[in-house]
Amino acid sequence: MARLLPGFKLGSFKIDVPLVLAPMAGITDLPFRRICRRFGVGLTVTEMVASRAVDMKRKRTERMVQVDPDEHPVAIQIAGSDPHYMREAARWAVDHGADFVDINMGCPVKKICKQLAGSAMLRDEGLVRSVLEAVIDAVDVPVTLKIRTGWDEQSKNVVRIARIAEQVGVAMLTVHGRTRAQMFHGQANWEDIGRAKAAVNIPVIGNGDIVDGESARRMIEISGCDGVMVGRAVQGNPWVLAEVRAAMLGEPAPPPPTPEQRWQVVHEHLQHLKEHHGERTAVQLARKHVPWYSKGLHGAAEFRREFQQLQSWQEQCLAARNYFLGLHEQQLAHAA
Repeated sequence: MARLLPGFKLGSFKIDVPLVLAPMAGITDLPFRRICRRFGVGLTVTEMVASRAVDMKRKRTERMVQVDPDEHPVAIQIAGSDPHYMREAARWAVDHGADFVDINMGCPVKKICKQLAGSAMLRDEGLVRSVLEAVIDAVDVPVTLKIRTGWDEQSKNVVRIARIAEQVGVAMLTVHGRTRAQMFHGQANWEDIGRAKAAVNIPVIGNGDIVDGESARRMIEISGCDGVMVGRAVQGNPWVLAEVRAAMLGEPAPPPPTPEQRWQVVHEHLQHLKEHHGERTAVQLARKHVPWYSKGLHGAAEFRREFQQLQSWQEQCLAARNYFLGLHEQQLAHAA
């Protein structure tokens, strides 16, 4: 089969496989992105960093945007509504290794929107233009933008925002096919992504409800988008990235992971968490990440309950190993 999407240039980089890992607050740290890189994403984006937090020079903010030497191309995502702080945050992002600066105008969370940042900015198209111009003027790397389709169903302005982005020099646009009012509920409107794509000549990435290769194919067909961004479906299931990648390249879907392969990835993730965050924080983060890997598997509910009670990283590693490799032994016993 022929490749469905040809890829595109973004600055000095050629994005051969336009499969993008979505920035997710509290999730897409360096350990998570390291895991996802193994499964064929063409571009990763750090979790969102508030421009005011950059100004405060917090150590946690530095850790949030740490990138690997071999992670490129990578974007650092910034958020804020003050052109001055956004300009400084963009320069800071480039200094910290960003190949692209991504601007968040899609986050629906109330504490972000109360600051007129995230998707709240979509209600002020003049401010959108001012912030974009400030950031583009501040850096020499490509600036990309992530948006939603509008504040609510009555005020969708995805086409106007897309045109503003292209006019001021945004290099790539990502559209999450939901309004802010939808949060993460209901269905993403892929036709709205298509309206943005039809309105501009810059690459448009589609985001929302991509859960497997087939949904990626349907989004591409319906929207005509230039690439696909996958978010929540990756939590505990980085193998979905390989499936989406295969679909985008017109290749057969890879087989599902074996229990041993699943354990190997879980163990690697646990190791990365400890190395990057330190053992104490790694234990807390593992309580979120590791149970996701058990979703839909036999005995997952009991495993999640027990795992949440564990107090040390070593206990977590042992429990996870016993659970995931135990599934392999169960399969062998069943086959016999």
